Amino acid sequence: MIKEGDTVHLKGKKDSFFVIVKQNEEFSTHKGTIKFNDIIGKNYGDTVLTHKGEEFLILKPTLYELIMFGIKRHTQIIYPKDSAYITLKLGLTSGMKVLESGIGSGGLTIVMANALNPDGRIYAYEKEEKFLKTAMKNLQLAKLDHIVVPHLQDLSEPIEEKDFDAAFIDVREPWLYIENVKKVLKRGAPIGFLVPTTNQIVEVLKELKRLNFIDIEVEEILQRHYKPVPDRLRPEDRMVAHTGYLIFAKNG
Repeated sequence: MIKEGDTVHLKGKKDSFFVIVKQNEEFSTHKGTIKFNDIIGKNYGDTVLTHKGEEFLILKPTLYELIMFGIKRHTQIIYPKDSAYITLKLGLTSGMKVLESGIGSGGLTIVMANALNPDGRIYAYEKEEKFLKTAMKNLQLAKLDHIVVPHLQDLSEPIEEKDFDAAFIDVREPWLYIENVKKVLKRGAPIGFLVPTTNQIVEVLKELKRLNFIDIEVEEILQRHYKPVPDRLRPEDRMVAHTGYLIFAKNG
């Protein structure tokens, strides 16, 4: 049963909206206004009408849908094809303490926070206040903001927390901060990076080697969708190809 504070996916014939249900409030669309009181108490899979009589199906959004279609973006996000893999490579589970630098719009943060829920924490470092505020609102939409401890700073400043179980860095020049992160990362703990160009990979690799990191890997993930038509199954004309290079290592 849907209750106040739940996030719902309102799916119409052509339009979709992702909203947090609030008692005695309304949500306005070009198809009409929906009263949240008409949603509270219903079950996912039920429908609700706008004041114009337009019908919307009430669905429980998946994390994928929230990230790809629901969250507000100020920056390019890390796509689920990468964020799910990053989460597995870092071995994230509840109870872990994770450092993230360059939170952006929070796409990766949502996936990592979901893996860390309920007892893990992400200490998120972001120097742009606008990005940090947007990311925290997006985390509220996913009901995962309680997992994240936001810091309005970059990693050039002293890092107060210690003994991190894992770290991920997504900034323009990550090699500048690896030494600072190494000091607060547990011995043997994994670290990951995302960079868009090969020359950035080289700089990161140089610094990882200099600082005696081990198990260094460089990877790229490509994803291809197919048209789900039985009589003419074929790849989609467009695909999410290069989004970034992934680098992983462990603190030696």
